[in-house]
Amino acid sequence: MKVTLERTDLLKSLTHVHRVVERRNTIPILSNVLLRCDGGELRLKATDLDLEISETVAAMVEQPGATTVPAHMIYDIVRKLPDGAQVQLETSADNATLEIRAGRSRFALQMLPEADFPDLTAGEFSHVFSLPAGDFKRLIDSTQFAISTEETRYYLNGIYFHTVETPGGERFRAVATDGHRLAQAEIPAPSGSSGMPGVIVPRKTVGEIQKLLEDPQADVKVEISETKVRLTTANVVLTSKLIDGTFPDYGRVIPQHNDKLLQVDREEFKEAVDRVSTISSERGRAVKMALSEGRMVLTVINPDSGTATEELAVDYEADPLEIGFNSRYLLDIAAQLDKDTARFRFADPGAPTLIQDDGSEEALYVLMPMRV
Repeated sequence: MKVTLERTDLLKSLTHVHRVVERRNTIPILSNVLLRCDGGELRLKATDLDLEISETVAAMVEQPGATTVPAHMIYDIVRKLPDGAQVQLETSADNATLEIRAGRSRFALQMLPEADFPDLTAGEFSHVFSLPAGDFKRLIDSTQFAISTEETRYYLNGIYFHTVETPGGERFRAVATDGHRLAQAEIPAPSGSSGMPGVIVPRKTVGEIQKLLEDPQADVKVEISETKVRLTTANVVLTSKLIDGTFPDYGRVIPQHNDKLLQVDREEFKEAVDRVSTISSERGRAVKMALSEGRMVLTVINPDSGTATEELAVDYEADPLEIGFNSRYLLDIAAQLDKDTARFRFADPGAPTLIQDDGSEEALYVLMPMRV
């Protein structure tokens, strides 16, 4: 093979595909990126057997062909080449190395045969639909922080996407939980998504999708089956296995009868929690929230370093309440809220609390309290 293309175009594609490749691999071919050129384009593909990303980039093809080279190595080489350079990729006469030329720079990388490169066979997809990248990214951004990292409950190690019937029509919903907090976001269901199977998209795939959704105005094509999901945006195709498990009935933990309403300026609240949590220890991140009519007092006590308190004016008219939360979890949720005013609904110090943007039903957050 022999192909020439812009360094900027090649680097952008390598940036997308090389992230899939694990740094340490027991199977050598999985450390490599597949390069295939023909018909005026170069296709790059990488996989870890669970997730596969391929991208097509325009190129000047002098000799069609395909090979595989170490993904992180070629990425680092291209990244360090001067901006604006023309990069030429050519397999050697003995088909042992891929030669990379740009200006006065010359590199030769060891190759492995294209035939060894695995293909993540997609199979049939039962549901196909499109939605704006901005909407899809918002669903992920609003819920990703709540994905569990606990491997024993593997079915919580991703975002659960599904459609639900609501009084306002069918909705496309994303949910994530780690047992301490729950995040739910939704948009009107795209045409074609009705009746789709509920799917759990793994954490790593979610992270890659998030990075690929660069243009919020672009449309993303989503294809779903019982075991796989495939996303197509512009010239990038991402295929991933789904988590084979049953997501819990999360509706049971969303409180329906929390009658103590608190409304607070979101930014003031976030900054106050951040300030008082400065003295909290790594082990004990608890912040106590003492509520009385018109005021909130935030308190953090660390036996090793001292105490911190801050008072905020709030809109609260219910019975006085003292409740504790993990300060990091509070800040994670506050960072997802968009409106000027945050709305909290409490029941009692031992019951989950419901948090939302004031006047918006697009996203909701449930936070379990801590003993303080």
